Amino acid sequence: MRYVVEVEREEDGGWLAEVLEMPGAVAFGETRDEALRAAEALVLRTLADRVEHRELRPDTLEIKFVSA
Repeated sequence: MRYVVEVEREEDGGWLAEVLEMPGAVAFGETRDEALRAAEALVLRTLADRVEHRELRPDTLEIKFVSA
């Protein structure tokens, strides 16, 4: 699975990171790196939840993050 994370600076100086393949998956951070880490953690939590509820098999996971 490949996840593209679009990052942009907000007017207040913070950063917004949106995972394009997961509608509604948006994370914030005071720095660009902080926002990226938060978005990556959000994806991993979502995938873990799907594995736990047997919506996804863990042996099918190969994850790559790409910032846009």
